[in-house]
Amino acid sequence: MSHHSFSSKAIKIFKKSIDKYHLIDKVDQSFENPFPSNSIDHLLYRKNWIDTVQWHYEDLIRDPNIDPVEGMNLKRKIDASNQDRTDTVEYIDGYFLDLYKDVQLFKSATVNSESPAWAIDRLSILELKIYHMEEEANRSEASNSHRQSCNNKLQVLLIQRIDLSIAIDQLLKDLNTGYKFMKVYKQMKMYNDEETNPVLYKDKS
Repeated sequence: MSHHSFSSKAIKIFKKSIDKYHLIDKVDQSFENPFPSNSIDHLLYRKNWIDTVQWHYEDLIRDPNIDPVEGMNLKRKIDASNQDRTDTVEYIDGYFLDLYKDVQLFKSATVNSESPAWAIDRLSILELKIYHMEEEANRSEASNSHRQSCNNKLQVLLIQRIDLSIAIDQLLKDLNTGYKFMKVYKQMKMYNDEETNPVLYKDKS
C-alpha cells in the first residue's frame, strides 16, 4: 500500500459511511460493514460509523426539552460509544504496529506525540464537521448571512483537511522509514472502571 494516499483512502471510506448513515438518518439503524473483516478499510468504516452515530446522539442530548430518563439513557449510550471509539482506535493502531514492526529504526528516531490512529480519529470527526457544515452552507431556508457564515467556516475546515492529511501521510512515511516509532499507551479511562471511579467503587466496599 502506498503511503502518500492513506489519508485520501481513509477520507473516501469516511464519506461512504457518512453518506450511508444519512440515507436513513436514525441513530438506531442497523450497521453493516461493506469491507472484509480482516482489512484496515473495515476498521476505518466502523470507526467513522461510531463517530457518526455519536455525533447525532450529541445533537439529541442537547434538546432543552429532553425527557430526563431519555437523557440519562442517551448519556449511557454516549459513554458506551466512547468506549467503542477508543477500542476501535486501539485496533487501528494495532494494524500500524504490525505493519511497521520490522522497520529498522534510525538512532535518532523519535516517538510522535500522537499515534497514527488518534490522528485518523481527528480526520474522521473532521469529515463529519465538513459534511454538516456543507449542509448548513446549502440550507435553502436559512438566511443568506447564515449560509455565507457557514460557507466561510467550511473553507477553513477544508484547509484543515488538507493539513491533517499531509501530517498523517508524513507520519506514516516516517514510521515506514524508521525516522519515527510508535508507542501505544492503552487508554486509561478511569471513569468506566469500578476500581478507579469513586462513584462506582464506593458501593463495593
